[in-house]
Amino acid sequence: LGGTLAPARWPAGARALVASGPSAPGLPPASASSSGPRTTCQSVVHIGDSTSEGLTSPDYLPDPRQRITAQYAMIGVKRTIMEVSGGRSIVETLLGQPNAYSVAQQLVRAGYRGCWVLALGTNDTADVYVGSNVGLTARIQRMMSVIGDEPVMWVNVKSLLADGPYSEHNMQLWNAALLRACSRYPNMKVFNWAAFARPQWFISDGIHYTSAGYAARSNLIATALAYAFPRTGPVVSPLAGEPSRQGCLVD
Repeated sequence: LGGTLAPARWPAGARALVASGPSAPGLPPASASSSGPRTTCQSVVHIGDSTSEGLTSPDYLPDPRQRITAQYAMIGVKRTIMEVSGGRSIVETLLGQPNAYSVAQQLVRAGYRGCWVLALGTNDTADVYVGSNVGLTARIQRMMSVIGDEPVMWVNVKSLLADGPYSEHNMQLWNAALLRACSRYPNMKVFNWAAFARPQWFISDGIHYTSAGYAARSNLIATALAYAFPRTGPVVSPLAGEPSRQGCLVD
């Protein structure tokens, strides 16, 4: 499973963090101190596929402080609902497990109101590659139609594979679709995980992560949420004024 790691800090030289609106900040990570970034999100639903399973796994993260529920709590989240299932996509189902769209519908019908973190897309872009008639943009729109105006942060995707359904090329297609959609939804933000993910954080399949990778992913996703929806109001980007080359994403 790989060695454990203390909660990650931003990799040196990385600048992109959250993409939303005209600009995005590249800022330090959350910490337990009162001076660290805090989020306005009191409740968070985290919907993910197998790339989120290690975020709460004692096998991968034996230190509970490294798990994502603790990381969310560190930035001020009081209630976290984890909806994670291996193989999950927005449209397709696997072994009777509900897809992400159905999970979101059920939560909204049950009265959920709050923030969303969507760590999806790895399976969606692979499913489109192998012939699904529901395209990338339509999948994003389905989720946004359920979430409505609630704050939502998507986590983009990364692969080390050179070809096949789960290739990095297909991951980039999904990431581009997120950026195109982002400009249509003022409540939508995108965490640029792909800019931070280090090759050494991946296991041999090129898709999932080591313990060190999951510790970093946990910390970085929570930190991104604090900057995406900050408690103290909009965060001023140190890159403000630079032109955005890809719409939502400042890198």
